[in-house]
Amino acid sequence: MNDMASHNPNLDLVIRNGRLIDGTGTAPVPSATVHLADGRITWVGPESSAPRPPAGATVIDARGGTILPGFIDCHVHLAAPGGEMSRVALAAMPASLRTYLTTPRLLTTLMSGVTTARDLAGLDAGFRQAVDRGLVAGPRLQVAVAMMSPTGGHGDFRPPTDSGPVEPSVSRLADGVAECRREARNLLRQGADLIKIAATGGVGSPTDQPDDEGFTEEEMRAVVEVARAHRGKRVAAHAQGRGGILNALRAGVDSIEHGYQLDKEIIDLMLAQGTYLVPTLSTATHTFDPATTPPWTLAKKKQWQEHALASIPRAIECGVKIAMGTDCGIAPHGSNLRELGLLVDHGMAPMDAILAGTSVAAELLGLASEVGTLEAGKRADLVIAACDPLADIHQLGDATNIPVVVKDGTVYKNTLDR
Repeated sequence: MNDMASHNPNLDLVIRNGRLIDGTGTAPVPSATVHLADGRITWVGPESSAPRPPAGATVIDARGGTILPGFIDCHVHLAAPGGEMSRVALAAMPASLRTYLTTPRLLTTLMSGVTTARDLAGLDAGFRQAVDRGLVAGPRLQVAVAMMSPTGGHGDFRPPTDSGPVEPSVSRLADGVAECRREARNLLRQGADLIKIAATGGVGSPTDQPDDEGFTEEEMRAVVEVARAHRGKRVAAHAQGRGGILNALRAGVDSIEHGYQLDKEIIDLMLAQGTYLVPTLSTATHTFDPATTPPWTLAKKKQWQEHALASIPRAIECGVKIAMGTDCGIAPHGSNLRELGLLVDHGMAPMDAILAGTSVAAELLGLASEVGTLEAGKRADLVIAACDPLADIHQLGDATNIPVVVKDGTVYKNTLDR
């Protein structure tokens, strides 16, 4: 069975004969069993202590593989193709076509082992609802709907001579505190689970640089206040250069996305405030094709890649809270768990990298009571890896090494039965 939901979540499911890494950071259990029923975990622990499987339960033999929580990607763009992205082409695309193109990307992401994803511009609330209703198969979604950007900022992809509106599926322009409050409220009205703001310029935007400051501290503080007043919604800041990162932190954002230019002052402030870093190394290390990429993008990419690959190890060493995020949509879809190996390559211990993609990511998304660890009472999200990720975490980056994916107790992928 593959690529199709195959188990009724209301029935009992037992996963046995696997090494358990439960997402809490405790030592692995070498031979473990997990019981699932009604979309929830009902028991997890050593196989020697496991209760007898209920009559009629479906049993999956992990065959000595590793049982892990379903992974969480905190930074994706599922409306984008997964490579060099033409925002002009995306803006010109009919919304219905964009929907049809996005659906297989949702499935590809789920099949890679990601059972929850946070889309940070491109998907409206209807995609989340379609997944929740079972109309399409994909990870559980949180959506920002679009990114807020100042005029001329990272979300302003209009040609220099164009003063018309931006493509609303990607960006929303706002200037000044009043407009920022209004646009944040408008995004929340449209069903955004969080607000994403452009604190700096970016590599892929045509009229700015990553160290250009985007929204001011006052503008971002206004957005944070609006989000907090709306049932405690969170704010993610696209922030690459030092000045914009500091502005975002002082405004009280929850996460710094990318964080290419970190120094001691920034790291100390992140530690003091408990701010998360989502480093998106999958994109930072991604090599653009010179044949299809504008020269200005290539030049910025080369310069800022060096900053990123120096800053992220420093943050890891100092103990900044790291949550997994890939920027898939620019990085190829389905390569999400490659990020874990990149985190290890840049100084993180394998177990900590797994936590970045499970329990720490769940904390950032406000879902720690529901997902991120394999504990009784939590949602039945898990994967089986045909490897020991503590010995070679890079193997998780190949989706063929994830033979089983379960979300909410439903088996969406099982190649072990072949």
